[in-house]
Amino acid sequence: MLHAPVVATLFRLATPNIIGLAAMTLTIGYDGFILGKLGAHALAGIALVLPLSMLMLHMSAGGIGGAATAAVARALGAGRSADATRLAQHALFVAAIAAALFTLAQAGFGRAVYAVMGGRGGALGQALAYSNVLFGGAVVIWLTNVLAGIVRGSGNMLLPSLALLGTALVHVVLCPLLVFGWGPVQGLGIAGAATSTLTANALSAALMAAHLLRPDGTLYLRRVVWQLRADVLRDILRVGIPASISPVISNLSIALATAFVGSYGTAALAGFGVAARLEYILVPIAFGFGSALTAMVATNMGAGQSERAMRVTWAGAAVVAAVTGSIGLAAALAPALWMNLFTADSAVRSFGSLYLNIVGGCYSLFGLGLALLFASQGAGRMMWPLVASTGRLVVVAGAGWACVHLLHAPAAGFFFVVAGSFVVYAVTMAAAIRLGGWARRR
Repeated sequence: MLHAPVVATLFRLATPNIIGLAAMTLTIGYDGFILGKLGAHALAGIALVLPLSMLMLHMSAGGIGGAATAAVARALGAGRSADATRLAQHALFVAAIAAALFTLAQAGFGRAVYAVMGGRGGALGQALAYSNVLFGGAVVIWLTNVLAGIVRGSGNMLLPSLALLGTALVHVVLCPLLVFGWGPVQGLGIAGAATSTLTANALSAALMAAHLLRPDGTLYLRRVVWQLRADVLRDILRVGIPASISPVISNLSIALATAFVGSYGTAALAGFGVAARLEYILVPIAFGFGSALTAMVATNMGAGQSERAMRVTWAGAAVVAAVTGSIGLAAALAPALWMNLFTADSAVRSFGSLYLNIVGGCYSLFGLGLALLFASQGAGRMMWPLVASTGRLVVVAGAGWACVHLLHAPAAGFFFVVAGSFVVYAVTMAAAIRLGGWARRR
């Protein structure tokens, strides 16, 4: 963390994450494959829920979970093990409160939100069937991801990755069983996919909780008596709140894009949902390196090695941009490789392929921005990630509205707007860090 060669250390820490998150990546695609067999309404319904479900994932894993990683790593880097335990305890407290808010929000406003996003008829019914189960068990998702963040902050990248791998394997077996049924097991339809997700994550959470309750561990959750302290809570929230707001803004951009695409019809909505699912696969890839970036940057900042933290940042960002850019280029040149996995509907395939033709070339910038977000989280400098996410939202909302409602442009015109929003996001993040030099200021 503090003295070994930067790139080699980054890869050593990131490799377990990448293996685990590769399994998660396959799971995201696998869900689309299974639910695609239920028809276009199921694909459209899951497209409506996807921005909100991924918002919960990003807030729990990258927001509060990432803040837990950064805070625990900084405390351990400075030799403050008792403070690291207190920070972990408070992160779990925040996770429980946030999960309850998600459950209540879905129960009260889910139908209205999906309707505003363009959901109607069968698509709206499928969206509600899935989201009622998933958000009803939101606490499982939140605790799983925040526990993983705490374990990563202690320097253990392997266990969360093994937990993710196990989660994926359980889901691969359980999801089709619960969706379609078999023998005495009654199929639940689209709700079965959500039930499978919650079950697999509960097993993962139990594994990581058992690890953190070992008295001989690097971080022991019972090392100090639990007591709510404002200063410790503030240490989590000062990074966690901005880090959570950033994906709120980003997923609001996606929700707005979904609503704009919905004006072109159900086939367009389904095609967009399938194509945009590839972006949600890029996020775990970025997170694989990003969580290592967060831990390395935080540990070096805690130890006073700010220049090394900056070198770690740019090395990690370059790697993530190269990987996500390669995937995006392949999708742009041969979108059928992705679209044909999920649907045989020619109209759905056509809209999704058009989206990837236009937007796929900007996926390197999407990955670059995400990597710099994780590094900023480790440094505890979260203003510019919020500015960058807001800039992306403004482009999608303003230019998207003009494109769809004022100019009545075809879908291709709006897809160019989405591509432009990725450019704004990445350029803002890179320029802010390059010119502002947050790592040089303690």
